[in-house]
Amino acid sequence: MTQSLTLRRPDDWHLHLRDGAMLKAVLPESARHFARAIIMPNLVPPVVTSADAAAYRDRIMAALPEGMAFRPLMTLYLTEETDPADVRAAHASGLITAVKLYPAGATTNSASGVRDFEKIRGVLDCMAEIGLPLCTHGEVTAPEVDIFDREAVFIDKVLDPIRRAHPGLRVVMEHITTSDAVDYVTDADENLGATITTHHLVINRNHLLVGGIRPHYYCLPVAKRATHQRALVKAATSGAARFFLGTDSAPHVDALKEHACGCAGCFTATNTMSVLAEVFERENALDRLEAFTSLNGPAYYFLAPNEETITLTRGDPVTYPAKIEGGDGPVTVFDPGFPLHWRVDA
Repeated sequence: MTQSLTLRRPDDWHLHLRDGAMLKAVLPESARHFARAIIMPNLVPPVVTSADAAAYRDRIMAALPEGMAFRPLMTLYLTEETDPADVRAAHASGLITAVKLYPAGATTNSASGVRDFEKIRGVLDCMAEIGLPLCTHGEVTAPEVDIFDREAVFIDKVLDPIRRAHPGLRVVMEHITTSDAVDYVTDADENLGATITTHHLVINRNHLLVGGIRPHYYCLPVAKRATHQRALVKAATSGAARFFLGTDSAPHVDALKEHACGCAGCFTATNTMSVLAEVFERENALDRLEAFTSLNGPAYYFLAPNEETITLTRGDPVTYPAKIEGGDGPVTVFDPGFPLHWRVDA
């Protein structure tokens, strides 16, 4: 049995760092293992212009502890008023790596998102022309659509029409949760990729609901049936280049998670690499972990993989803190529900 595994330093292609005290608390948890990350723009107020993105990048770098190396890959929050010229200039300068589409009301801080997709055609045309990826939160928000069907309906009613109308547009389906999404990405052309989170490889809706509601497993998109979870594990561990890691690590203080109307999000930055090694080992796919965490994402974004490496060693169970201090209260670290034997040594 493999006892040591050396990988190119991984990247996180979907990360929430928040701002202020929370940013300072959670940034080291990602920078410890990850070299780069696509930074989500759903702050309050959101990051909608190039000036917003530059200011947020500067705040991130100011919060990075001395001695840590980390490159935030900035995104813009797509609204119906987004200026294609601003997007073009931000891309040309190297400031942004992608633009993020939130259907209005789909998830945390998404009230400023898109309601009328006709109003963003000009921006999407621009992005297709310059090769700038569109990262999508792939859910519809119509109240008549069951929450467990939102992703599949999004593919049919929103994503596929967008891709047909803008055939050159590069799209990342973020945090996919269904076999429908796995099949759609697998059958699509090379312009379509997908991120898969750590927690969706580990939990399904039974973990969330059986025996009592577990608020720290509540996320959006919500975890689906075990059959969908198995499809995600198969995709992630396959080595297929279309699938790569995006943790969607999303910190909320416990008081807002353990609440009558709790926030959506799982905070996985601290222990993601140990959890993933356990998942891949179970699938006899440790030789494909590097592709998922360190190679496929950079290839999709036309970036070189990191030169630095990390080493994971298998041994006695690893202990991670149950919580970290988020500034305004504790933040619970994701508990996979099984022992973690893989430790990140360097």
